[in-house]
Amino acid sequence: MRALKEQSTREEYLALDDASTEKHQFLDGEIFAMSGGSFNHARIGTNATFQLQARLASSPCETMNSDMRVTTPSGLNTYPDASVYCGDPDLTDNNHTLLNPVLIVEVLSPSTRNFDQGDKFTHYRSIPDLQDYLLIESESIHIAHYQRQGEHEWLLREFQSLEDVLDLTSIQQQVPVADFYNNIKFD
Repeated sequence: MRALKEQSTREEYLALDDASTEKHQFLDGEIFAMSGGSFNHARIGTNATFQLQARLASSPCETMNSDMRVTTPSGLNTYPDASVYCGDPDLTDNNHTLLNPVLIVEVLSPSTRNFDQGDKFTHYRSIPDLQDYLLIESESIHIAHYQRQGEHEWLLREFQSLEDVLDLTSIQQQVPVADFYNNIKFD
């Protein structure tokens, strides 16, 4: 990723992001334009939001789509494909930024895969409430599920079959892999 603007303050980022029709990430004084995804990327993101929200309808947890910005204590400001908080939302920036997600979903694209699996996950791990992190591949059936085990310990489970079922302890739900890939066709 190449920075759109360097040596910016968070306040400058917020002003630019709020005035723009496009979404931006902010990290270490740099502002990055977020690229759009493929049809499969968008469909999987929609499936994730829908499937999670349908399961949480009568719970204290709520699903947010990719319009909800998340800020990490380590300084990353970004828009995950889906996120879930439980209880009251901890919001800042005039209710545009969520601070307490318990679950974050990122749909992987060739251009974002390395960042989502690496540095972005490092920043997400600084969120004290985060318990589950899902990386959903958009070009094949593959989900990497990271689950917090302790303060500095995460368990990785990988799923590559539509028959597999994810156990999302943060929201006390089980979700079949097939539900995330509903109506997805691969080339």
